Amino acid sequence: MNYKLVLFDLDGTLLNTIADLREAVNHAMALRAYPQYTLDECTQMVGHGVRNLIYQALPASVRDDATAVDAALADFTDYYTAHIDVHTRPYPGIQDLVSELHRHGILMAIASNKFQAGTEHLIKEFFPGIPFVAVLGNRPGYPLKPDPEIVGEVLRKAGIGKEEAVMIGDSPTDMKTAANGGIKGIAVGWGYRNMKGIEGLTVVDSVEELHRLLWP
Repeated sequence: MNYKLVLFDLDGTLLNTIADLREAVNHAMALRAYPQYTLDECTQMVGHGVRNLIYQALPASVRDDATAVDAALADFTDYYTAHIDVHTRPYPGIQDLVSELHRHGILMAIASNKFQAGTEHLIKEFFPGIPFVAVLGNRPGYPLKPDPEIVGEVLRKAGIGKEEAVMIGDSPTDMKTAANGGIKGIAVGWGYRNMKGIEGLTVVDSVEELHRLLWP
């Protein structure tokens, strides 16, 4: 099928951001003399917004202290904002895919749980000149994925029906978002979650395979 609108998740789908996220988490933990995390450990904690990431990273004994979580989150955010693109890079072939879809006239949008300013910064840096219909991250007053509100917002902005849209992501959260929003979901196999073996789910292992599904 030739889709008219593609909603992309960001972290783990378009960009490999985990090294910079890990550095920021460990910075906030080091300020408090708390344990450090490996890349694999940090990978298991991402995907549900930065507050949840910090909540999981903090020792269980302080997680219920909202003041402690807020303070650690502020330190994380300050560091991450200043070092957001030190190690972050697009997955191989992704920039070419996005450019090709744009040339074919396919509309695209970003639907992420990353905080809004960080989402906008990375899109401007790594996908300059691509006129995304919407670049939506974690914004005050808006629910996180898998709530379908973000899908509805993008569809309204694009003027596209549900049957002509597809969401690309690397996690069960992304696929639940697509299902909740009434659109097709396609999972990528190179991200932060193992998506293989889930019944009824389309999983692609390469950018080339994804390209064939989006533009046969």
